[in-house]
Amino acid sequence: MFRSNTNTNTNTKHSNQQKKHHAGNTTQQYQLTPVTAAVALAILSFMNTANAQQASTNVPAATANKAATANTEVDEKGLAKVVISANKRVEKLENVPMSISVIGEEQLQRNNVRDLDDIIDLSPALTKTQSDNPANTGLNMRGIGTQSIGIGVESDVAVIVDDIPIGMQVQAFRDLADVSRVEILKGPQSTLFGKSAIAGAINIVTKPISGPIVSRASVLLSSDREWRLGASIGGEVSEKFGFRIAASNNDFPGNVNNLTTGKMTNGSAGKTFLGKFNWRLTDDLDIDFSPRYNYTKTDCCALVITSLTGTNIQNGLLNNSPAMPISQVLAGITPGPDNRTIRNDTFTGQESTTRGFGLRVNYQLPTGATLTSITSGDRYHAYDSRDQDFTDAPVMLYYPVTGSTKSSGLNQGAEQHGRFDVISRTQEIRLVSADTGNFRYVAGLWYGKNELARYFKRGENGLVATSPTEFYGDTYNINKAVFGQASWEFVPTYTLTTGVRFNRQESGYHFSGTGNPSKLALGSPYVAVNNFSSVGNVENATTGKLSLQKQITPTLMGYVSASTGYKGQAYDITSSLAALTASQQPVKSETAKSFEIGMKGNFLDNRLTVAATLFNSKFKDYQQNSGSYIPDTLIYQTRLNSLEGVQTRGAELDINALAGRDLLINANFAYTDATITSFKNSTCYQVTGSPNGGFNETCILKNPLYGDQNTTDVSGGRMPFSPKRKASVGFKYDVKLPDMSFDAYVTGNVVYASDMISNLDQNPLNFVPATTYVHGGFGFREKSGRASLSFRINNLFDRQYRANRSFPLASFNATGSNPPANITTTTWTPTRNAFRYISVRLDVKF
Repeated sequence: MFRSNTNTNTNTKHSNQQKKHHAGNTTQQYQLTPVTAAVALAILSFMNTANAQQASTNVPAATANKAATANTEVDEKGLAKVVISANKRVEKLENVPMSISVIGEEQLQRNNVRDLDDIIDLSPALTKTQSDNPANTGLNMRGIGTQSIGIGVESDVAVIVDDIPIGMQVQAFRDLADVSRVEILKGPQSTLFGKSAIAGAINIVTKPISGPIVSRASVLLSSDREWRLGASIGGEVSEKFGFRIAASNNDFPGNVNNLTTGKMTNGSAGKTFLGKFNWRLTDDLDIDFSPRYNYTKTDCCALVITSLTGTNIQNGLLNNSPAMPISQVLAGITPGPDNRTIRNDTFTGQESTTRGFGLRVNYQLPTGATLTSITSGDRYHAYDSRDQDFTDAPVMLYYPVTGSTKSSGLNQGAEQHGRFDVISRTQEIRLVSADTGNFRYVAGLWYGKNELARYFKRGENGLVATSPTEFYGDTYNINKAVFGQASWEFVPTYTLTTGVRFNRQESGYHFSGTGNPSKLALGSPYVAVNNFSSVGNVENATTGKLSLQKQITPTLMGYVSASTGYKGQAYDITSSLAALTASQQPVKSETAKSFEIGMKGNFLDNRLTVAATLFNSKFKDYQQNSGSYIPDTLIYQTRLNSLEGVQTRGAELDINALAGRDLLINANFAYTDATITSFKNSTCYQVTGSPNGGFNETCILKNPLYGDQNTTDVSGGRMPFSPKRKASVGFKYDVKLPDMSFDAYVTGNVVYASDMISNLDQNPLNFVPATTYVHGGFGFREKSGRASLSFRINNLFDRQYRANRSFPLASFNATGSNPPANITTTTWTPTRNAFRYISVRLDVKF
């Protein structure tokens, strides 16, 4: 641990903070106490409910069994049939010629799923692009996703909630409240879900209005101080009106200790409200109105220092300033693999609100077809900030400045902050045929408009080391489309499915930025010198799909399919936007071609379902930051551009088995080979002691083909955040207790991901090692289904996987010290499952 002998005000502050930290650690010794109390209360509540049930009139056995088995996705005849709406109509999963994984309500509850991060653990096809800012978080499907994230670049994976797409992907990383099922649609889905589904889609379906009015409540507490509260009430008030209202509130303080604030960080909190109101005006006409609200605060992405290597480390100076010795800056922190402490004086994370509504009108036509109108509106606002120097030192006070006088306002650390505003409006008119006969179809019209704005400020004028910049940018896109898909069983057991979508997009942007204001006077106001705009850019695109399926036996189906995908034109709305780059806007659209062959089977009297898929998808003009010459000039510049291509291919296997009367197994496996087919001018990375100018050996120094820039060819390299092998295997074993009013169950889950890389440049320091997490639990469920009490241990064996990142904490190199210090740092950001924790959950139905 670094300790300082100097007696400065800063050190006094650090000393006081350490005392608070030690006091906090004393409390942590008893951190299981709240859980123990909660368990006691939950058991009392559970037993009281059970006793009340025993005292009441006995529930018929058939009713009790039905209530009990409904939660295990098992019926009297074996595995329950899984229905989906991936084709904008309700169908059995086993009949759809497409690779789809479904996570049902029981599995969601069994794994204490809170948000998309938990869904990613359960779905091998999904991974997440993670950065040091939650605003730059993205989804990857089969290894393909948006790596250059911003308001001017659409996502590759669409997220749809109750038929309404989310306008900006970061909005999807919020509380998944009152969810009935999550459908993972793999491969291009542009035909039915539009241009942001070029790599796939996640279709989230919330719980419907059904049956008599029922109230539910749930409470979850964990040993690492997470708590969740949830409640819902809903049902059919009459034949003409029904409703459902759900609300949730949750908080996880985090798993990293911030010595500066004396609080935990790297966590999240949120509040969600969902409403559904249904009016059945006539036998053929009904209306659904669904208001929604969400508040999310994420103080994630903490950079925790894991190593200090080099020479004369004790002489290190932050930014080479004698006023900020390493012993003071890292006071109370012991760099190493077990470190869980930081010093940050600026909030690092994002705070956001989403308000919106959905309006659905269904009209049953005399032919049996259904005409549906879906209208939506959403407003998303977010504020984000980051501690730019990753310390609590007043670094701006000690930056050397010539010919200027610092004001008292600069006695602070370096930071950056910004905000997002997103307004989304959609309108869909859909006609769905009756689900009878040999020919079925869905056809529709689509209109959507997204308006996105971003304000960003970093650093201070006159201080080059803070990389000062400020900009405001906005972009819009208006999409109009006509789409259709039809399935035709043209001869018995053979079905042809074909679909097409014609999309017309208009897009544009405005930008006002400071460029590089570091040469201005210190502390002077930012002045916009770069003002660019381009509006009314129109592009037409056509996507389609074609599949042939064969019902080999009544319970075994095979299929082959082909599909194309499209993602619209993009805009580089970042602080680096300059005149020549702006002249090349917009960046060309991204396209994809995909092929699949698969089978789906139901075996052993509906006790085993198997779905297997082989796939190969190629993406052209993949939108990504890269270097290139500005056309018709000799100027080479790094900017948002289009890579020649990327590719993903592999195999997937989903298995659900009822192994015995009481053992349910869910197993999902994926092998994904996602590669860069061509990227010859990627950036080089530094290698200490390298004879190649200090860069990687494949780096071409001052490459004449690319403006005398240092470049490296990463063609054939791996796509970021794409493990080649990923698996999730879970089980639930029911324990019957015939002499009790409740039964018991045991659960378990193993999640594995092979190693992956986190950056396109293939820097080995950015490799993430393979991970295996084992989770276990048990619980009790009242036979009438009125209450359940569950316990879960995440990361059962407390395995930590500390992947070092080449992103340094700060510069501690010191040229003026005697002897000089040459220091390299590595960091990591702990995930939610990085450390073992225990949770208890009580669910009650009234």
